[in-house]
Order: sequence, then C-alpha cells, then structure tokens
Amino acid sequence: MWKTRVKFVALVFVAQALLSSTHCLAQAKTHSDYASMAPLDQYLISNEQAEIALARSAAPASISQAAEIMVLGPKGYTTAVKGSNGFVCVVERGWGAATDNAEFWNPKVRAPMCFNPAAVRSFLPIYLMKTTWILAGESRADIPKSINAAFNSKELSPLEPGAMCYMMSKQQYLNDEGMHWHPHLMFFVSDDPAKSWGADLPGSPVISANDPEERVTIMFVLLGDWSDGTRAPSSMHY
Repeated sequence: MWKTRVKFVALVFVAQALLSSTHCLAQAKTHSDYASMAPLDQYLISNEQAEIALARSAAPASISQAAEIMVLGPKGYTTAVKGSNGFVCVVERGWGAATDNAEFWNPKVRAPMCFNPAAVRSFLPIYLMKTTWILAGESRADIPKSINAAFNSKELSPLEPGAMCYMMSKQQYLNDEGMHWHPHLMFFVSDDPAKSWGADLPGSPVISANDPEERVTIMFVLLGDWSDGTRAPSSMHY
C-alpha cells in the first residue's frame, strides 16, 4: 500500500528509484503520447498572474505570501515576485521527474511547490538547472550525465540539513493517474535514512523514495488539509 502511494507522487518528482523497472515499462506502453517533448507553449502558462497564484497555492498564505515566486518562460525560470522570507514557490513541470519516467514530457503536469531556504540553496537548483538544459535542447538521455557532472564540479551543492518543501495545492496535477493526489510535505535528505524516520511502516504517515539520479532520498509526510485550509479527502485515491 505504501509503495502504491509513493508511485503517484514520485511520477512527477525525482523519487524514482522505487519505480524505475516494471512500473515504468508498463507506463511507457500506456503513455506513448509522452515519448518526446511537446511544443513548448503546451508547458507554459500564458497568464503570469495565474502561474503566480498557482505557485503560491503550494503552501499556506502565511508562508507563500512572503515567498519569492518564479515562473517558467521560454528560456527557464525567472523571478516574477521578490520574497522576504527565504522561501521560493514554483510550479514544476513533468521533467521534475527522473529521466526514465514515462510522464517526463507530460505537458499537463502542474506541480506547485514551495521550498524552504535550505532547499532553495541546495535542492531547487537541480530542477532549475535541469529546466535550462532542457529548454536549450539538451537530450533527455544526457540530463543524468549533466547532473552528475554538475555535482562533481561543485556547481551543484550537497543537500543542506533541513531542506524541505510544501505541496499543499488543491489545484496540483501530478500526473495522469495520481492527478491531485493529496496535500503533503517533502523532506530532502542524503543517503537512505528511511529506517531512522520510521518510513514505510504500517500506520506511519511517512513514505520514502530514493532517487540516485539527484542524490537524494525524499520523505513524504501526508497532511489532512489543503493550503487554503479546506479538508482533503480522508481516503486516498490511486
């Protein structure tokens, strides 16, 4: 049950190690429309204010209203609103997933995320750099090599302790199966500390997924409310 929960969130983000074999092969057969990148305008949101509002919906207003907001343009993400609390909110697209994911090019994905200062410094740069490479025409197959080279050259920094983000948007579209899934927090940690977190155990609200491509283990903590304070469904829909 817990790994089933993981797979719908992990389809969008970087935590793909649990899913990279049989599941991804099966998904590839049912998502042939995503075999290559769609026209760029399908990934962009033409109304900047709409993208800003969607990005803010990742976290409660007490956090997101003072956060920096970044929006996606033809060459990458740029700051649309300056912040004052060190948080950064963005709407991730499908290439936030690992490169072997079947929905990597899904143009419908809209995943609002609000990163805390530690994640802004040490985790968000991976996604921003990846986006720049993709929009510059780098092949999907070369992205893992570029990420690895950026880590080795210190262009990307090691994860900082306490790096995390909010994903509490009622409007999130994570993938074609999970869709809106469930509000949650994500904690980014090095190595594989699932046992010390009590992750994936019966009754535990913590789910873990390891992603060697981006050198991180993500801990998902499920929440009961969306960022606007309304209650989320008590049962999970897969």
